[in-house]
Amino acid sequence: MRKRNESVTVEHERAAAAPAPLDKGCSLRHSLRLPPAAPAAPAAGMKRPLGRRYGFWYRLRRLLIWLLGVYIAIPFLVKLCPAIQAKLVFLNFVRVPYFIDLKRPQDQGLNHTCNYYLQPEEDVTVGVWHTVPAALWKNAHGKDQVWFEDALGSSHPVVLYLHGNAGTRGGDHRVELYKVLSSLGYHVVTFDYRGWGDSIGSPSERGMTYDALHVFDWIKARSGDNPVYIWGHSLGTGVATNLVRRLCERETPPDALILESPFTNIREEARSHPFSIYRYFPGFDWFFLDPITTSGIKFANDENVKYISCSLLILHAEDDPVVPFHLGKKLYNIAATSRSFRDYKVQFVPFHTELGYRHKYIYRSPELPRILR
Repeated sequence: MRKRNESVTVEHERAAAAPAPLDKGCSLRHSLRLPPAAPAAPAAGMKRPLGRRYGFWYRLRRLLIWLLGVYIAIPFLVKLCPAIQAKLVFLNFVRVPYFIDLKRPQDQGLNHTCNYYLQPEEDVTVGVWHTVPAALWKNAHGKDQVWFEDALGSSHPVVLYLHGNAGTRGGDHRVELYKVLSSLGYHVVTFDYRGWGDSIGSPSERGMTYDALHVFDWIKARSGDNPVYIWGHSLGTGVATNLVRRLCERETPPDALILESPFTNIREEARSHPFSIYRYFPGFDWFFLDPITTSGIKFANDENVKYISCSLLILHAEDDPVVPFHLGKKLYNIAATSRSFRDYKVQFVPFHTELGYRHKYIYRSPELPRILR
């Protein structure tokens, strides 16, 4: 029995070790079930990086197509909604610096400044800062609005400052200019147009000009025979020439007009603006400049100077990146040949590129006191 069992066991072991018989198709019989072959491993550094590379280019292409679509859509959007272009001209929604209390000019280092509010029209209120000359600094401490208004009648000239677009009357470079003018013995009166800062109302060229006219008349009613100069910067030069033209037409011109970084008119400024990425876009005038005109925005300095009869001083930095220097020079050439300036001095003062005054830092010039005198 034991030998028989051992022989059977040996036969079973031989059968298991022997190769499985083949069928007619030379394939292993179904009795032998082999596990499925594992897929060949990809060559190192080939398949996965290639997929990543294709995925990156696909996403980049989608992004570029999306940006191109936005770039093309914006001109049509501006054309259909001219109010968008007006917002871009005024930029009154940009309030820089943020989180300052315009009711407290002393927080900006203007300890001899008073804040008040005037009402040019019904439902319109403009915030005003009045900085007295540095010689009155000590006397101004703790004084109320009545004292500041009476101080305008002192024997000091007055500068009505008209700021440019964006920001408020509390802008850093504007505050620094107030300090410089105050140190030179000037009263400085500045304000935010309707729709700027804490002033109430909707911005428009007509409204801005009327606000400036109202503040000028308010100054003249208190300053007596003291000289009053009007200083406009950037977009404020358009308000300034609008104002002075009206004053000359009614025969109450200011004693002088000072234009800092001026342009000829808003269309040429928009066309020449370095930040205008659409200036070479087909139909640029139709898409972008015509909506400005449709909104009633012209700021035609080149036309206004033909009707102005008072001394004119133009200040412009050669490295101005916002209002190109050549526009200020062109405006000077128009004014210098205008018959309205025959009996008045017209002066153009350039500031060389190496000085780095750019668009809003001319107040740093040590020559400014001499130039103003």
